[in-house]
Amino acid sequence: MSRHAQRVVDLRSDTVTRPTQGMRAAMAAAEVGDDVYGEDPTVRALEDRVAGLLGHEAGLFLPTATMANQVAVQALVSHGGELLCADDAHLVSYEGGAAAVHGGITTRTWHSPDGFIDPTTIAGMIRPGGGFALRTDAIAVEQTANIPGGIIHPLDRLTALHTVARRAGVGLHCDGARLWHAHITTGTALDVYGQLFDTVAVCFSKGLGAPAGAVLAGPQDLIAEAKRLRLRAGGAMRQAGILAAAGLYALDHHLQRLADDHDRARSLADALSNAGVVDPGRVHTNIVLLDLTRTRWSGPAFAAAAADHSVLLVAVGPHHVRAVTHRDVTIEQIVHAGGVLQRLLTPQRTGSQKTGPVCDPDDRNV
Repeated sequence: MSRHAQRVVDLRSDTVTRPTQGMRAAMAAAEVGDDVYGEDPTVRALEDRVAGLLGHEAGLFLPTATMANQVAVQALVSHGGELLCADDAHLVSYEGGAAAVHGGITTRTWHSPDGFIDPTTIAGMIRPGGGFALRTDAIAVEQTANIPGGIIHPLDRLTALHTVARRAGVGLHCDGARLWHAHITTGTALDVYGQLFDTVAVCFSKGLGAPAGAVLAGPQDLIAEAKRLRLRAGGAMRQAGILAAAGLYALDHHLQRLADDHDRARSLADALSNAGVVDPGRVHTNIVLLDLTRTRWSGPAFAAAAADHSVLLVAVGPHHVRAVTHRDVTIEQIVHAGGVLQRLLTPQRTGSQKTGPVCDPDDRNV
């Protein structure tokens, strides 16, 4: 690695992490079999473990969380049926239109200025169908919520939404790509979260540092249907235990240390709070959202300027930039990045407006 590369602080996403030596060793030593025939013992072990952690009957290993989300909603929503979700939800905004393209699913979204779900608002959106009217089949919730800044939906709101869904007879899916972070921050058991939903997708290639992999958990019948849909999507794998071993290693060695990432995110937020671009109180996990509205920076221009100083960020809107802490970023690098961003912000509060293209904040397939 070059001296320049060593100075780069990559805060674009927690997907950029590299497997540790221990994880690589576990992958190399994994016992494997043909997973299409249900014969990979390491895959079975990961599926059973995650299902148990989330309080569900069964689990299904998939290569990406995007695929896990998509087979889940296809299992819950009839072809041509309706899915409700937030307007900035990854499932509807950053998964290539897969729900419509592959599932024939209609989506209708709610907007929440603060990013938190409002069960009463969502209840009012549910359509019972009948005649020519479209029926609402399911609701999807992202926990933690990525674009609003990694915020955690309070347990009482999720519980209220669970009640709404049950009364209306609609399915409830959790895009839990970063559910691990909510668990570590709040201390709420994973099965307490998991049992509020019909299906839950969790990811191993973000904060947990695996190179790939996700598990969808739910009841036996829905997971059986999801397995059929996984095959249709090209997600059935053979000796997939090599990847599943990374997930098992991550649960054993990387889950509890997510608290370090949260501490580093708060340190970065504190360093930038005087610039008026971050509310440290909204930094719940490992995502720091910079609101540049009151500056003369555009989001893309600020990300480009930071990259010129070897701090990598992602623009998630015309005036918003995201920084994500992870296991490959040290506290020393966070201090350095905070200094760089402070210096960029200080002279630009009254500078000229800069523009640029908005980037995709989180491609789950890489």
